[in-house]
Amino acid sequence: MDLGDRAEQFRFLIRDRDTKITATFDTVFAGAGIRIIRSPVRAPRANAIAERFIGTLRRECLDHLLITGPRHLATVLHEFVDHYNARRPHRSLGQNPPPRRTPPPSGATVRPLRRDRLGGLVHEYVQVA
Repeated sequence: MDLGDRAEQFRFLIRDRDTKITATFDTVFAGAGIRIIRSPVRAPRANAIAERFIGTLRRECLDHLLITGPRHLATVLHEFVDHYNARRPHRSLGQNPPPRRTPPPSGATVRPLRRDRLGGLVHEYVQVA
């Protein structure tokens, strides 16, 4: 693997403690100024959150799009991460999205407004008084 000029973009490499990864592997990245962070000992679920997000990203977004280049990929990832962190329901939150900044007015007629993101791949709904 050759990082070339892109080595400055990376600050950390997070990896597990698999015996297939040798000290030479770490030396290559350390030589490029990248800090190696290994997962905790005897913690097989340490990467579960990251792996779950990557799986969700692939299933809900990348498997449905044809990425045309690095700039397009960066735009799509930015848009999906914003949707995932700000508006998508999460199990740890009781299937509720993160709390909104302003509560809806009490007693007002509320109707949903649909916003399409990623060209209609993802739909977000907000309440409008």
